[in-house]
Amino acid sequence: MTRNINIFLRQDNIILRIKEDATKRDIMAELNEKLPELKRFYKEDKTPILVTGKILKKAEIDDIQDLIQREMKVKVDFESPRTLGLHGIKKTFKKEIETSETKYYKGSLRSGQRIEFEGSVVILGDVNDGAEVIAEDNIVVLGTLRGMAHAGAKGNEKALIAAHSIESPQIRISSMIKERTRDEIDMERYSYAYISDEGVIEME
Repeated sequence: MTRNINIFLRQDNIILRIKEDATKRDIMAELNEKLPELKRFYKEDKTPILVTGKILKKAEIDDIQDLIQREMKVKVDFESPRTLGLHGIKKTFKKEIETSETKYYKGSLRSGQRIEFEGSVVILGDVNDGAEVIAEDNIVVLGTLRGMAHAGAKGNEKALIAAHSIESPQIRISSMIKERTRDEIDMERYSYAYISDEGVIEME
């Protein structure tokens, strides 16, 4: 049987990670089966649940939240925005973003696909493992970034990378490279990457 949901316990919350290709029917059926496992994490400790992974539709978010909260009184947070669009990237980013000519790509990039542009690139979907996005300025991904992203490719150290979730093992900004292990990616998700005043790639 395919596992569509994985459960991880962290210090400050419980992670409920849903596979990207899981259907709503599969998610709800498996979540029903995993509710006893979720309850075992709780007892007296009402640790909040964070649902990550697949970018969910509003109806899916509502149904998942209702199902969990019918069984236990616990806060349920979602990484997926309730409305899609550039404002759906949840965290507030403080760094000033310079404007530039922008190329929009509608859809997700599959493995082996590559986009290169002499300005900024906005991907209206995911960038899957094995795909590449190269931009002289900024890269914005409305979905999940798993492939290779290289912003500021011709030396622009003010460029940034933004995504709903950055899950790439390697990203590049200007001449800087940031690498993360799979364990690091699983433990901590980020939405922004940029070069700090100290000259290293920071993520938040």
